[in-house]
Amino acid sequence: MEITSQRDRASRSPRRSDEPPLLPARMVNEYVYCPRLAYLEWVQGEFAHNEYTVDGKIKHRRVDQKGGRLPEAGEESAAIHARSVDLASERLGVIAKTDLVEGWGDQVRPVDYKRGKRPHVSKGAYLPERVQLCVQGLLLREHGYRSDEGILYYVASKERVPVPFDDELISETLRAIRELRAVAESGKIPPPLEDSPKCAKCSLVGICLPDELRFINGADLEPRPLFPALDSALPLYVQSPGSYVRKDGQCLVVQENREKVAQVRLEEISQVVLFGPAAMSTPALHECFRRQIPVTYLSYGGWFLGHTVGTGNRNVETRTHQYRASFDPDRCLDLARSWVVAKIANCRTLLRRNWRGEGNEAKAPARLMALMKADMRAAARAETLESLLGVEGAAATRYFQHFSRMLKATEGAGHAFDFRSRNRRPPRDPINAMLSFAYALLVKEWTVALSTVGLDSYRGFYHQPRFGRPALALDMMEPFRPLLADSAVLTAVNNGEVQPEDFVHAAGSCALTASGRKKFIAALERRLAQEVTHPIFHYRLSYRRLLEVQARLLVRYLAGEISRYPNFVTR
Repeated sequence: MEITSQRDRASRSPRRSDEPPLLPARMVNEYVYCPRLAYLEWVQGEFAHNEYTVDGKIKHRRVDQKGGRLPEAGEESAAIHARSVDLASERLGVIAKTDLVEGWGDQVRPVDYKRGKRPHVSKGAYLPERVQLCVQGLLLREHGYRSDEGILYYVASKERVPVPFDDELISETLRAIRELRAVAESGKIPPPLEDSPKCAKCSLVGICLPDELRFINGADLEPRPLFPALDSALPLYVQSPGSYVRKDGQCLVVQENREKVAQVRLEEISQVVLFGPAAMSTPALHECFRRQIPVTYLSYGGWFLGHTVGTGNRNVETRTHQYRASFDPDRCLDLARSWVVAKIANCRTLLRRNWRGEGNEAKAPARLMALMKADMRAAARAETLESLLGVEGAAATRYFQHFSRMLKATEGAGHAFDFRSRNRRPPRDPINAMLSFAYALLVKEWTVALSTVGLDSYRGFYHQPRFGRPALALDMMEPFRPLLADSAVLTAVNNGEVQPEDFVHAAGSCALTASGRKKFIAALERRLAQEVTHPIFHYRLSYRRLLEVQARLLVRYLAGEISRYPNFVTR
């Protein structure tokens, strides 16, 4: 008889909608290891790979076979040697995939494969692994077998460690099952571990943010640096009108008029960005979905249209917290004030650092710096969103009145990069064209980052929802406009990366040419890849990685784990 999977069992004996789902044995292991990790994975549906999880997946390939079979308990049979056996119990409320079941007749033992070396500890193995194995032993007993012990097989050292299912271990296992069930049903995520060495090797450390939360909440401990697994991956931009992206093995191939013009390995792609009528094949889309690579669509002129991420993030709790907070006027105002204050502060810093002048005007005027400081104080005291909008508008006018003082003199270019004021829809000069394009790309980056962490980019707190407007992306990008978009414009102009011939003028409007867009995208991507020291946590990370960290900090604020949202403000 084949012991079927949970899905197969449910198809024959449907579970009531009010019955809790079966707990996987691996989640019981995770709970004993770290209750917060189990909650993130089991309740919130979060997961991320690192070198250890990928190595473990590779080590399990030999035993991960479908259709593991066991004889009926009590039948006379030869030796039992069944791989990848699914077992479940309604009474215990657990389910498990057993790597290997071996034995004779009705006397069997589960064998669980572990990627590393055997630890030299009492009882031969750590408690989480012994508890997971015990869950499998209890399931075998539920199905009529006798199982008095199990085996932990450590692949790296090729050693088998016997684990007896004594009363102490069984009691510990049943207690862990009950506690995990209670924590899951409580809807309250457990706090991070206290300065634990486990966190550094955890694949979810960039989602959990244990050190950052404790530091913000007052712990006297410097957060350990985050090491993203795919920091080297970069976006693939495809902007030629006749371009077509298809899958070829483990690569994406870009064709123009059926001729191959580029090929990129999927492992090196963080997202695919398609301009205008550029197209993508269905197999290529499916592979991006499987690898969680977002596909972003922009108009030919660079306006952000939307993005596709497959099924998306499964963390429903995060969106619940977001929607609840978005209907609280006080929390909306608190967040909005903090974003506007941070934006004005970063605009002020950009002016101070990049001011161009001679003699007495070599530095930004003290009066201008004082006025922008006053704008920050006014924003912090705003009592309504409407008054805050007025303060932000006045500060933006002041900032853009002096924006040209950060640009290199352009006499040789025929004053092509003269800038007098901010204008848009349409932009009427090269600087405004680049600013509008940069802001559109920044909205795209924030929409992808927010989607990655499980937030709804269309439900904001400061920018109010409108038809198809990514309000939360616009909220979160406010402090980063000067740091990323404006800075990229200054770099592209002052370094001579864009020239007057990279723009086209028509009917009073100005836009980048195709070659101009390539040059500016390169400047913006360099800025996103640039490393910066976090002013709060004091470790270095790229701006692109910083966007995700800030998005996850917003999640923790909305969930009530920290009392304030820490904005990123440079000095």
